[in-house]
Amino acid sequence: MDDRYGSDVLASGWRERGAKQVPTVPAELDLVVEVADDGYCGAVTRVQGRNVELEDWKGRRRLFPLGGGFLIEGRPVRLAPPGPKTQAPQRTASGSFAVGDQRARIALPSRILVEGKHDAELVEKVWGADLRVEGVVVEYLQGVDLLDELLADEPPSAKRRYGVLVDHLVPGSKESRIADAVARGPHGRHVRIVGHPFVDVWQCVTPRALGITRWPEIPRGTDWKTGICRAFGWPHETQADTARAWQHILSKVHSYRDLEPALLGRVEELIDFVTEPVS
Repeated sequence: MDDRYGSDVLASGWRERGAKQVPTVPAELDLVVEVADDGYCGAVTRVQGRNVELEDWKGRRRLFPLGGGFLIEGRPVRLAPPGPKTQAPQRTASGSFAVGDQRARIALPSRILVEGKHDAELVEKVWGADLRVEGVVVEYLQGVDLLDELLADEPPSAKRRYGVLVDHLVPGSKESRIADAVARGPHGRHVRIVGHPFVDVWQCVTPRALGITRWPEIPRGTDWKTGICRAFGWPHETQADTARAWQHILSKVHSYRDLEPALLGRVEELIDFVTEPVS
């Protein structure tokens, strides 16, 4: 018969035998934990000495001492400093695995077209590494109104496809009417037009990345970017003011996590479309 109390009453560790063991977890970046005492929940942003900094979904940051008192998926854990970095596969800003020691490919005939410079800069910042590996060039149109002219001058084909990203692609909008006309036209087979529902690509940056609760609502009849700058208290009198505002917004984008899902899926769709092997 087993003796659950053990045969040696003087053996060490008798107090710990029945205690539940709490696992120790390294406080790696982006690990989401809950503070048992007050329910504060956030992702690890850094470890400073014997403290760990957590950031909640509203962008608020707090410091806590490492050790016990944390929960992961409702289970108690002890947070410890992260160990030495291992040579794990690196990821690009888009979340894909980085390809090392590979030069950019010769550009494909196919293109991704976006409406303006800001759209192109945002796509480059998040997907630039992936596009260079695939040999995809991003060009901007200065407005979707010029798409018909481009298609007439440089018609697409099975070997030269165009993926087009537009702003404000919602039912009844000018952009949706243009997209429908192209899809029904002679070039529709080799052109794919997708878009996000926001007024401007600026709004594709999440409010959380900017440290705000939501984007301001701009009244009809007011230039949208001017209205945004005014609402944030930024200079808004000149084009240079607008450019500086955009560079500030763009500086808050570090990876795909800082962009709205409505944009992420559409760009990935266009990359797949223009890199699909010719059958």
